[in-house]
Amino acid sequence: MLMPKRTKRRTQFRGRLSGKAARGITITQGEYAIVTTEPFWIKSNQIESARIAMTRFMKRDGKVWVKIFPDKPVSAKPAEVRMGSGKGSLDHWVAPVKPGRILFEIAGVSDKIAREALRLAMHKLPVKCKIISKVEQEGDK
Repeated sequence: MLMPKRTKRRTQFRGRLSGKAARGITITQGEYAIVTTEPFWIKSNQIESARIAMTRFMKRDGKVWVKIFPDKPVSAKPAEVRMGSGKGSLDHWVAPVKPGRILFEIAGVSDKIAREALRLAMHKLPVKCKIISKVEQEGDK
């Protein structure tokens, strides 16, 4: 699973996910991409399962870029523990994404295969997404 090699601090505040994404909103490397339509925390294992679903469907043809990285630690306390006694220990890592953020990009495969691979990956993610192409995105500008 994805996680940072090292961090300055063990825990973080939760933060907010208001507004739209300012960065990571254009397709840079690939031809097709998945874009989120709502804010969410995506876990590292969800990112990895979506990536595996895409590469398996494409039979390792083409190239996949993962455009998000889980760098936010989420802590959790054990079940049935009383309040107090500090913050819980590290449970998992998440990537906070806002609407409009590109999650994955694909290139080097046909239109039909790319769209199906991205559709399979979208089923692995906990957030509503849509598939866009570089041609569609350039046409919108």
